Amino acid sequence: MVSKPFTVDLNKPIVFQVGHLGEAYEKWVHQPIVTKDGPRFFANDFCELLTRTKWWVIPLVWLPVVCWLVCISTQRGLTPTEAALAVVGGIFIWTLLEYCLHRFLFHIKTTSYWGNTFHYLLHGCHHKHPLDGLRLVFPPAATAILCAPVWTMFKLLSSPSTAPALFGGGLLGYVTYDCTHYYLHHGKPSKGYGQILKRYDLNHHFKVQNKGFGITSSIWDHVFGTFPATQVSHISQKNGYT
Repeated sequence: MVSKPFTVDLNKPIVFQVGHLGEAYEKWVHQPIVTKDGPRFFANDFCELLTRTKWWVIPLVWLPVVCWLVCISTQRGLTPTEAALAVVGGIFIWTLLEYCLHRFLFHIKTTSYWGNTFHYLLHGCHHKHPLDGLRLVFPPAATAILCAPVWTMFKLLSSPSTAPALFGGGLLGYVTYDCTHYYLHHGKPSKGYGQILKRYDLNHHFKVQNKGFGITSSIWDHVFGTFPATQVSHISQKNGYT
């Protein structure tokens, strides 16, 4: 007897369901449901609360950390000019990290129960529900976990005086990325660079989901050959995406 394919029930907590999709998960998660109300993730209210983050929490939490890191570098001997250059260098490094994380981690293909579950929590939920405003930016606790290996890398590759400011620049790049990403989904840029970026993100979600991994810039998509050959011609209320 052939068993029926597993179907996700959106009226029930969703996280521990998606793993059962197996090989069908990849196709399912890239079929967007464009409503502003996202699904419930967990039955437990506390766990559910941890999945929801207002966009303004990101600069509120991390900008003071950026300032603190730059101050550490100046206390360790960097001049203001050297600290500023280190911050700029960190921002540049972040643009590459942004691309690599999005392409190789956030879009990793999974089929196992826990692989699907992890991916849905990390990024799949954003593709399935792109207008869920409370699950677009990264919760600070999740960011702190991802920061640990990045901080280690900066310490290994630079001097004790430079590493904090360099890492602070990377963190500033991340804050810019998360706030920009939120704006592209929930703001209404009508012209200029904001319009270009929104069109690019719209293309990634609804047309060519295996290309266009840059959010704040398409530079690395050009470098690594993942710039989409065709793009949506204009910003519209496609599938309700404004």
